[in-house]
Amino acid sequence: MSDSRPIGVFDSGIGGLTVVKALRDLLPNENIFYLGDTARVPYGPKSPETVQRYAVELAGILTRKNAKALVVACNTVSSVALPLLTKKFSMPVIGVIEPGARAALQATRNRHIGVIGTRATIRSGAYEKTLRAADNNVRVSSRACPLLVPLIEEGLLNDDVTDRMIMRYLEPMLADGIDTLVLGCTHYPLLTDAISRMLKRQVMLVDSAQNCARAVEETLDQQSLRATPPSRGELHVALTDAADNFLNVARDALQLSFGEIELQPLP
Repeated sequence: MSDSRPIGVFDSGIGGLTVVKALRDLLPNENIFYLGDTARVPYGPKSPETVQRYAVELAGILTRKNAKALVVACNTVSSVALPLLTKKFSMPVIGVIEPGARAALQATRNRHIGVIGTRATIRSGAYEKTLRAADNNVRVSSRACPLLVPLIEEGLLNDDVTDRMIMRYLEPMLADGIDTLVLGCTHYPLLTDAISRMLKRQVMLVDSAQNCARAVEETLDQQSLRATPPSRGELHVALTDAADNFLNVARDALQLSFGEIELQPLP
């Protein structure tokens, strides 16, 4: 049986399109409905209770769009709202933290993993908890990198200023001996080239977007929810407020094509 209902993907803004890109590459037959809460971004500085309320509202919208699975393409929401979403909604709910942590444990050789993310993600300790639950002996060094998202949204993906900020954030972690780095924010895969250049291949990068897409594939297979060939999946993008220039940055950097953007009023 082929299930052509869309995969519902949501994020606090447009950064989650990195997850959409990974899903499009891995699951080309799937329809995807992406919802970005551009009216209320950023979520990073907001309280867990506020983020949970927003997440339930966005998941509700995607449920009404007949989504067969919910993908939380936001580390902040994944870190504070995943158990609540799993309880409230009957379809599978997949976040970005567990797949990223699992991949980091497979990649590390010296059991010392670095995690970078927004203040909210790092403050939540979600990666540490997930990593330690799987391996009690793992060492985790975490660092909030609040200036990276604004630089990415300005389109400064290959720029001296961004390179300097990356090194400023990563140098203490490198000095501490990490051999694996989790990109714990869905914006950060847009800086993969810049970070790899700075690290000179001495550290393994774990892209939470790609690993989330693999977890979605696994879930769809387990629950017989796959759309089968020859259908070519469509991508539909809705935002809660008008998009700024970052939509063009993301579209160009990720080489995603989508039609007219729908404006989605909040409940």
